[in-house]
Amino acid sequence: MITAESVSKYYGARRALADVSFTIAEHEVVGFLGLNGAGKTTVLKILCGLLIPSSGKVLVDGVDGIASPRELRKKIGFLPDRPPLYPELTVRQMLAYAGRLNGVSDDKIGRRVDEVLALAALKHVADDLVEWLSKGYRQRVGIARAIVHEPRLVVLDEPISGLDPAQIVAMRGLIRGLTDKHTVL
Repeated sequence: MITAESVSKYYGARRALADVSFTIAEHEVVGFLGLNGAGKTTVLKILCGLLIPSSGKVLVDGVDGIASPRELRKKIGFLPDRPPLYPELTVRQMLAYAGRLNGVSDDKIGRRVDEVLALAALKHVADDLVEWLSKGYRQRVGIARAIVHEPRLVVLDEPISGLDPAQIVAMRGLIRGLTDKHTVL
């Protein structure tokens, strides 16, 4: 599913990532662990096609992220450390908007939004404004936003950061539930 070969990233003379190689099989859940500044977010952004590596090669589901970044992005759902949500929209509106942006057709969008609302345990807040939600629920909306277009790979950058212990348990359960249809990093 994912192959990274000798990936490095430099900002001028400053090395952010040095010669990283790994593979991840389809439907696995894999976590990156490391100290702050170790390059975890840099790797995630390179895998998602948001950063171009200084050297090396990345393949996601057979797609070269450097040669075909648009094709790569179709296969990925990305939740950055701060979910890109619009506070003035309801949860349902936010997910429908994200789905349309990612190519979900109008005839499928309603069904798909209902599916991710159920999967992320958001049905009871579907018609609430995003700005009214707690951090834990915003993270859930962020994950729902990342999977609404049914990507092959779901990339989550610090999905449990800042959550309370009960929210962490719920979030881990949600992430485990994604493996039937997605590879999760």
